[in-house]
Amino acid sequence: MSEPGTPTFDQLQVFLSVVEAGSFAAAARRLNRATSAVTYAIDNLEAQLGMPLFDRVTTRKPTLTRAGRAILAEARSVSHGVDMLRAKAKGLLEGLEAEVSLVVDVMLPTARLVDALEAFQELFPAVTLRLHVETLGAVTQLVQDRTATVGITGPLLIAVDGAQQIEKIKIGSVQLIPVAAPTHPLAQQRKHAPDAARGHVQLVLTDRSNLTRGYDFGVVGTKTWRLADLGAKHALLLAGIGWGAMPEPVVHDDLAAGRLVALDLPDWQDTTYALQVIYRTDAPPGPAAQWLIERFESQVQPEPRPSGD
Repeated sequence: MSEPGTPTFDQLQVFLSVVEAGSFAAAARRLNRATSAVTYAIDNLEAQLGMPLFDRVTTRKPTLTRAGRAILAEARSVSHGVDMLRAKAKGLLEGLEAEVSLVVDVMLPTARLVDALEAFQELFPAVTLRLHVETLGAVTQLVQDRTATVGITGPLLIAVDGAQQIEKIKIGSVQLIPVAAPTHPLAQQRKHAPDAARGHVQLVLTDRSNLTRGYDFGVVGTKTWRLADLGAKHALLLAGIGWGAMPEPVVHDDLAAGRLVALDLPDWQDTTYALQVIYRTDAPPGPAAQWLIERFESQVQPEPRPSGD
C-alpha cells in the first residue's frame, strides 16, 4: 500500500476555505480565485492523501466524508501553527520579544496575575511566557542574574549589591493578617497578653535566595516552622498546626466561612506588604514586557482625593 503524499500549505488553505465557506464557488470568491482553480486544488489534495475528503455525488453542496472530518482537525492545527510562526516572525521584525520571563512574589494576589496574563496571551499570542513564583529576595535574585526579565517583588529590607541597576515601580500592596484555625489556642481568646503568641509555633515563609538568607520578616514567635510554599502554609494553618500571617485575598473566604480566625495580637503590627515591579536598567523590557508592567500598574485603584470643605 502506497504512503500518502505531502500536501502543500496552499492546498490545506483551500480545503479549509471550502469547509468554512460551504461551497467551492464561495471559497473561490473568498480566495479571489476561479472555481476551477479551487476544484483543481481539492482534487490534488485528495490525490496526495489517497482518499476523498468531500462527498460531491450524493449531495448538492460538498459535504465532508468521514476521512474529511478527521483531516479537518489536523488541517486547522497546521494552519494555526503557520499563523503563529508568521506572527512570531512579524513580532521579531518589529522588535517584539520572542519570550518574556516573569518572576512574581508568592504574595501577589492570584486574581491580579491571572488578569494580566489572560490579557497578555490575547495581545501577544506569539510571545512565549516563562513564569516563576518565588518568595522574598528570590524574586530580586532572579532579576539580578538575568533569569527573569521582569519581577514583581515585595519590600527588600536590606541593601542589595547592584541595587542602582534595578528600576522599581510601585504597583500597590497586599495586607497580611495573622490567622489561626478556630481550634488553635490563640483563636480561643479575643484578647491576648503582649507575648501570648511567642509560645506557639509560628509558620513562616522562608527565603530560598542568598540575598536575604538569615533575615526574618514579620517573625514574632520564638518557635517557628519554616516553609518555602505558601500553599503548604495555608494547609497547615487550616489544619490547626501553628499560626501565621497570610495575604488577605488568600484567606478572605476562610475568614468569612470561619475556617480561620483573624488574631488580635498586641505584638503584631498592622502589616502592609508593598509590591513593586523591578527590572535591570541595563536590560530594559521590550514592548511585550513593558505592556505587562503597565497592566500591573493599571490594576491599582487610585487613592481618592480629599474632598474640599
